[in-house]
Amino acid sequence: MKSGILNLYKEAGMTSHDAVARVRRLLGTRKVGHTGTLDPQATGVLPILIGNAVKACDLVPHEKKTYRARVRFGLATDTEDIWGRTVEKNGILPEKEAFSRAVEAFRGAYDQIPPMMSAVKIGGKKLYEYARAGEEIDRPARRVTVHEITLLSFEGEEAELCATVSRGTYIRTLLCDICKQAGVLGAMSALERVESGIFSAKDSVTLSRLEELTPEARYGLLLPTERLFEEEPVLTVEPFYFKLLRNGCAVLTAKLSLTAAAGERFRLYENGCFYALAAVFETEEGLALKIVKRFSDED
Repeated sequence: MKSGILNLYKEAGMTSHDAVARVRRLLGTRKVGHTGTLDPQATGVLPILIGNAVKACDLVPHEKKTYRARVRFGLATDTEDIWGRTVEKNGILPEKEAFSRAVEAFRGAYDQIPPMMSAVKIGGKKLYEYARAGEEIDRPARRVTVHEITLLSFEGEEAELCATVSRGTYIRTLLCDICKQAGVLGAMSALERVESGIFSAKDSVTLSRLEELTPEARYGLLLPTERLFEEEPVLTVEPFYFKLLRNGCAVLTAKLSLTAAAGERFRLYENGCFYALAAVFETEEGLALKIVKRFSDED
């Protein structure tokens, strides 16, 4: 079975789990995963990992993500979006200049308190499990970064923004925090993820389009697994040392004539093909290279 990444465009009205289940059926394989959840009403890029690529789930770099989002003024909900239960409503709208200043104030790093309706774990339970039981608990703030943020439109009752953020940033919480800074209530009314790392909405495919294709054409859309690690340098080694690495041994970087620091990662190649992700570790004998995860379809 061919492995790789499907740049899927998730449409509204389905969970990320639903999207994975449908891809699993369309490609005829159970080895399917994804790299970042989208809420049911959100749309946009949802990279799907197929075959041996699912091994990369815990290794994907913490890349930036870019979103287009809308916020509706004058109400607050228990989910921080318009699909939740309204807990306060006053209809007060901000002045455009005041809202614009609030938007700019969130450019950079800030401490964000994750929403109760989220998968963040505290005390061994996900926050949404507490929320569904009617409990609200204290949550420690997490440092996130808003790399870029732009006010695209301001239409009185709603505004649209584009934000590039670090992984783990909740956009609906960011919008609520901006509204608080501007002195008004607010709830997210639309969300589209337009970029996730190297993946872009303009190059993605919808499930409805996938269903129109033949199985061969569907697999033809898969991108190579190594694209997830394209910032890591390529490394080839002599056959003798490759065999040692393949058998799980650590090989001293000095023997490989490799200059690298502990923690550096490499795309290990065999016969011109991506074989595994390898990393440098500290050992009693010195720095050594060892395979972290194999991705060859032959293994």
